[in-house]
Order: sequence, then structure tokens, then C-alpha cells
Amino acid sequence: MSNGLKTAILILGLVALFVYIGGLIGNEQGAVIGLCAAGAMSFVSYWFSDKMVLKAYHGRQISPSEKPELYNIVNNLAQRAGLPMPKVYIIPEQQPNAFATGRNPENAAVACTEGLLELMNKNELSGVLGHELGHIKHRDILISTIAATFAGAITNVSRVFGGGRASVNTRRNNAPLAVLLAPIAALIMQMTISRKREFMADRAGAEFSGNPLYLRDALQKLESYSKSIPLNNTSKPETASMFIVNPFSGIAGLNRLFSTHPQTSERIRELEKMAAQR
Repeated sequence: MSNGLKTAILILGLVALFVYIGGLIGNEQGAVIGLCAAGAMSFVSYWFSDKMVLKAYHGRQISPSEKPELYNIVNNLAQRAGLPMPKVYIIPEQQPNAFATGRNPENAAVACTEGLLELMNKNELSGVLGHELGHIKHRDILISTIAATFAGAITNVSRVFGGGRASVNTRRNNAPLAVLLAPIAALIMQMTISRKREFMADRAGAEFSGNPLYLRDALQKLESYSKSIPLNNTSKPETASMFIVNPFSGIAGLNRLFSTHPQTSERIRELEKMAAQR
């Protein structure tokens, strides 16, 4: 199944979920509002979700003269991958991590945290950025960004209408329970498109960087430091699937619910198998 078809199915599923939630909250009128809201979000998430995510994490685009080594690494990897040069952003976070976003390879961006640049050597950084370019090559980035945008919106709906703040109309037909479960439904959709593509991006990153052990070494560091150094911006766990490792794995309660990645140990084993076959 192509990623374009997967994206269409994802959007249709999330639109249906919005209509269902709207109907529970406000019957037919609520369903119509849910449909309109989902339609507007589909448009916004396709054209602007990448900018929204980068802004949410205070991403700053860099020029070739500002970070020449980083820019050259991305440029070399893009040439090996046969991709246009993506925009490069720095995220002001000490947790080492990275993600890619954009609606297609021609409008893509890669983002690194400051902590990643401080922790990784050149080879490890090549492995991480090669992984992110793998997502761009496979056109995963639109799916993950749209899923994150919708999941964030559904989470906000649950916060407004769930629990003790629910209105009288919301309590009808067990609506509070459905609204509280809505974020889980959205995250299940994210999980179905995340795990296999991480292995595929790992393989691509190993190929683009020239050595599977570069990414292996980087993942070993990332697994350790991502748990001990939290993100300052912890209000967006629905974006976890976009990062190379789960940035919220060290937060109690969010680790299992928002787990969108395979076990890092499994990813490392696959990379070591690749290295052994070279």
C-alpha cells in the first residue's frame, strides 16, 4: 500500500472519529461541526502542519554559514539519497533527538536538538540524519505530521469535555467515556503507521551514511539520554512518533500510552545484522 493511500485512509479515519465525537457531544449539529472542523484540519495539516510543529518546538532555520558542518552532512546525505536539499532547523532542547517533517521531499525539513549536536560525533550525526532522510525518501513525514496534528486536536477535545468539566449534553450516551478514549484511538492509528517505518528508515539511514554502526552507536546514546534528559516542551506527547526515539519515554504514564517506536534494542540488532552482512 502506497503512503499516499495510507495518508488518505488515515485522514478519513480521523475525520470519521471527529464526526463521531461531535455527534456524541451535540447530536446532529455536533456531527456537522465535527465534520467541518475535521475538513478544516485536513486542509491545514496538509499545507501547514510542518510549520506548526516546528513553531511548537521553537525551531530556527539555519543557513550554510551558520552551521557549515551540519549543513554539509545533510547536503551530502541528500545527494546520496537522491533528494532535494531539505531545510535544516535547530530545536533549543538539551535532550538529544531529531525529526523530519514536510508534505513531500520538495518541501521537507530536518530538525535537530541542540543536545543532539553536542552529544554526537560526525559519524553518529550522519546516521541520525540519514534516518530522517529515510523518512523523507519514503514519504513518511506527511503521515506522521498529520497524525500528530489530529491527535493533538483530539487530546484537546478530551481535556475540554472529559472528566468533571463535561457539560450535561456531553454526559449523555456515555459521551465522556468516548471523549476520553478518543486520544487513545488516534494514537492507535499513529502506532499502526510508525513501527515498521522506523526499521525502514533505519535501513535507509545506514545506507545513506555508509555504515550501519554509525546509527547503532547513535541509538545507544539516544536511548540512554532521552530518558534522563526531559524535553522542556512536554505538552505535546502526540508528536512522539515524529522523533527518532520517543522523547517522552522518561515520563511516567506517557511511556506506554505514547509508545510509537519499536524497542531500541531491536533496532540495534537489525543494524548489527546489516553490518555483519557487509
